[in-house]
Amino acid sequence: MKQIRWTLWLPLALFGVFFVLVASQLINPAGTTVESAMIGKPLPEFTLKPANADRPGLATQDMRDGQPRLLNVFASWCVPCAAEAPQLSALERGGANIVGVAIRDRPEDVAAFLAQHGNPYSRIGADDLSEVQVGIGSSGVPETFVIDGKGMIRYQHIGDIRDADVPMLLEKLREAAQ
Repeated sequence: MKQIRWTLWLPLALFGVFFVLVASQLINPAGTTVESAMIGKPLPEFTLKPANADRPGLATQDMRDGQPRLLNVFASWCVPCAAEAPQLSALERGGANIVGVAIRDRPEDVAAFLAQHGNPYSRIGADDLSEVQVGIGSSGVPETFVIDGKGMIRYQHIGDIRDADVPMLLEKLREAAQ
């Protein structure tokens, strides 16, 4: 008879365990971003045709001239990419050399996007199949990478660049120059 009373409480105990597990995941959710495994490694070899008529395309060789750069992965159809445009301009004014990789975009859409939001890029490559994006470990747009003068990936910024990120990215570029 005592064994029957204990089994009556078993569903409540199981519910309590389930509730604690769900509550702990709600309070401390798992990470929602995927960091590149390429940080600290050289850029993969690539050559991209120009994404826009007024800027040259982009190749790995362009990133090995001794000068650190920001490599920004963007798309004209990306709303956060438009939101970060003023911060990219601020980075350019701060001395950052910014190159772009336009993901799955048409040249006329890239041109319209740059005409509307500004063009801080010294070069823009068209990554029509997202091969370079996947190769550098980018999982979405926008993402920005700090590349040192030897073509090594030093830092990854996932998501749009906010005002508070500008000084940090300029510092990461200074660190990459050393």
